Amino acid sequence: MRLFITGFLICTATYLSVAKQLNDTIAHLDTVTVNAYFSKQPVMRTTGTIGLVTAQQLNNQPPTSLVHAFNTVPGVSMEERSPGSYRLSIRGSLLRSPFGIRNVKIYVDDFPLTDAGGNSYLNLFDPSSVNRAEILKGPQAGLFGANSEGVVLVHTLPAGEDSSRIKAGINAGSYGLFQQYAGYNQPGKRYQFSINEAFQRADGYRQNSALNRKSISTSQQYRYAPSGTLRLLALYTDLAYQTPGGLTQEQYLSSPRMARPATSSLPGAAEQQAGIVNRSFFGGITNENILSTHTRFLVSLYGMNTAFSNPFITNYEQRKENTIGIRSFFELKNQWNHVHWQWNTGVEGSITSSHINNYDNDAGRKAAPQKFDKIRTSQDFVFTHLNIDISRKLMIELATSLNFFGYKYRGLYPQDIPWQKKSFDAEWMPRFAASYQATSNFAVRASVSRGYSSPTTDEVRGTNNIINTALQAETGWNYEAGIRFSDNKDFVRLDITTFYYRLNQAIVRRVNADEEDYYINAGGTDQSGIESQLIAWIKHPAKKGFIRSLQLCNDYTFSHFMFRDYIAGTANYSGNKLTGVPQNRIINSIETHFPLSIYLFVQHNYTSSLPLNDANTATASAYHLVQLKAGWRSAIHRKTSYEIYGGIDNLLNMQYSLGNDLNAVGNRYYNAAPLRNVYFGVRAAFL
Repeated sequence: MRLFITGFLICTATYLSVAKQLNDTIAHLDTVTVNAYFSKQPVMRTTGTIGLVTAQQLNNQPPTSLVHAFNTVPGVSMEERSPGSYRLSIRGSLLRSPFGIRNVKIYVDDFPLTDAGGNSYLNLFDPSSVNRAEILKGPQAGLFGANSEGVVLVHTLPAGEDSSRIKAGINAGSYGLFQQYAGYNQPGKRYQFSINEAFQRADGYRQNSALNRKSISTSQQYRYAPSGTLRLLALYTDLAYQTPGGLTQEQYLSSPRMARPATSSLPGAAEQQAGIVNRSFFGGITNENILSTHTRFLVSLYGMNTAFSNPFITNYEQRKENTIGIRSFFELKNQWNHVHWQWNTGVEGSITSSHINNYDNDAGRKAAPQKFDKIRTSQDFVFTHLNIDISRKLMIELATSLNFFGYKYRGLYPQDIPWQKKSFDAEWMPRFAASYQATSNFAVRASVSRGYSSPTTDEVRGTNNIINTALQAETGWNYEAGIRFSDNKDFVRLDITTFYYRLNQAIVRRVNADEEDYYINAGGTDQSGIESQLIAWIKHPAKKGFIRSLQLCNDYTFSHFMFRDYIAGTANYSGNKLTGVPQNRIINSIETHFPLSIYLFVQHNYTSSLPLNDANTATASAYHLVQLKAGWRSAIHRKTSYEIYGGIDNLLNMQYSLGNDLNAVGNRYYNAAPLRNVYFGVRAAFL
């Protein structure tokens, strides 16, 4: 808390000290808008708490990962235990995610990336292909179906008709890091086309942590009539990354770069060639019709095919997954005097068929079969959403969805078991929210929403190869309130949110004596917190002064997350801190621009200690992470620009774990992040 107050006061004091003399020459911050609720809205007036990952934030961070950019958003925690191995939580814990992304709904350019089984392969996308992201915190089922933590909307499409026709870049850095990407965009009023390819590799900081990713994607838009538009997105990615495994504290402190070693009963991660191979095709097509000035209809069809292999220490898993889905809605909007209203109602549905085979792992090769199953999961919901805007002051949101979830499963080996069905009751998920803009630069907001998150396929069938039909969905009510402020010149912005989420039937990961995962419902949790963001951008007149522009940013997250009633066997964890959640995280950054188009970006991340197991008997230490990036941008003329840059990650050479294995057997909690490392690169854009 003291660090947050210090950072806040520094930013505020800097603003006050220069505001007077710069009052007549300040350049305003661009008006920030979001598209999260079917229409473009200024962030100041939105009813929800939305975190933005802008192109500027992505440009300031290392170009080969989304982790540091996403972590600048208060309430968001993203981890990468080895290159390419993403985990993500929004106002929650990673208890449900030993690997991969679960319990967060992700959309890419309006298409659901999250399959019916609850998994989201965000690591299929090269970071260079992401232009921005909107992160909706808390349950958002009125629009986006079953979720209890939030929704991420990823945008990859080109910015518009004046966007670059050709872009290319190369990055290299420590531990064998290399990335290359190139893209071509053909803008046009009726037809717009883009194609992008990327390649990235890394040896990794630790033994058995290499990454190799190749991807190619295309997006196309065709306005076939004044009222009709077709949009297409297609992506193919060949992704392979190794997983070094967790270390004990002694191993982590003495030999942090080692992979998990062998024990008397089990081989090590390197010996078993532990890792993941994911070859996926993702595609979708959307038809949008503007029927009149008051009505719009949109329908999207999408699908995904995945070939997934995961040699692990105790087994070798292969999965074939096929997903098909539809999303459609109808929009009606009008105006009565000073009342503007917009009503959207629609449906989204998806089916994922998973053929899961487990074998013994013989040094990275499939050996004797263990268990073969088929699981077919369906997840559907209907939704309705009403926005009422009164005099451009009061925004009221009334929304709800009715969610359906169920799965069928069949055993193929060692026993042939006929199809069996598990159905869940249909669940209503209402949301009530309002925002009131009291003045042109001050707004308040509040919301009440219900969260519902069904178990994922990987939780129903853990690595113990047992299908757990007793596992129930998480539910709960979320309450939040917040304020937004900007000064009269709009070069300082402040956003503060407080929330309380009372979650029932929380799903947590457990590990048996054979180091196999399974999942249980752990009673309830109480999750309350405060999130704040302060941004100040001070810009001198062009061609005057040594410092041409200066942006200060402070992001703070306070999390008070507790188990409410959690009894596992004879152990009572009620009242313990929620596993894997730090109480405080503070990020301060400064971006400065100098003459000759030179810039400097410095960021400091403080993350407090966090519990590593449900019993709270093991703790990961707090750490300070400092990053630095400097570069030169040159616009040769309006149609051509170049950039050369270099950066240092972990400037203080801190030893920390970016992604802990929670509730790990044998106290193997730690995954060491790289010590001080460097990167450099060049990129160009041509019109």
